[in-house]
Amino acid sequence: MSLDGAAEQLRARLDAKHRAREVGLRNARQAIRSSANAIRAAHRAELDRADQLLAEAHELLAVAESTLAAHPDVYYAGFLQDAQKEYAEALATRALVAGDPVPPPEDVGVGDAPYLNGLAEAVGELRRHLLDVLRRGDLPRATSLFAAMEEIHALLADLDFPEAITGNLRRSTDVARSIIERTRSDLTLTVIQRDLADALRHRPHGPEGE
Repeated sequence: MSLDGAAEQLRARLDAKHRAREVGLRNARQAIRSSANAIRAAHRAELDRADQLLAEAHELLAVAESTLAAHPDVYYAGFLQDAQKEYAEALATRALVAGDPVPPPEDVGVGDAPYLNGLAEAVGELRRHLLDVLRRGDLPRATSLFAAMEEIHALLADLDFPEAITGNLRRSTDVARSIIERTRSDLTLTVIQRDLADALRHRPHGPEGE
């Protein structure tokens, strides 16, 4: 019995899978890098630059997805989902920093699990932006950002499904809750300090105020 024919076919299929994986890995890594740079640009209020980087990430993901479509075992190996999650996080961060609505899953174009985990990680980026806003003294804007953080957490906490379906969303949700509680403390302390400063500023002067 000769397996030469089978070996040739196996080699061809595995070679095709390997080439597809290399393209997918390369594009996924570049998409993660572009998404991270888009988040940094959004924090610097360079929204046009953020949009350019997000467009790059979207194109890289599209190529990776189409290349891996014929190889579902590689497609769902995890690295592509990680890149999709980073892209979803960057889109959500850019939108919320700019005061825009968070794009829905169908507009982002990634799987539900990467989308949800991207939202969860965007909570941390919102905390960073909120603290910058607080330092500038814009309490109303900080309060609005905190409300967005709570809304994201409420959505995540309401989705009680097995971890295999949600991509370990429970852990991401727990981390988001911890970030929100720390942010709540920061925001509350700022409000107390502001009210105290206002009270001291408006305190009557002279003998009656002493």
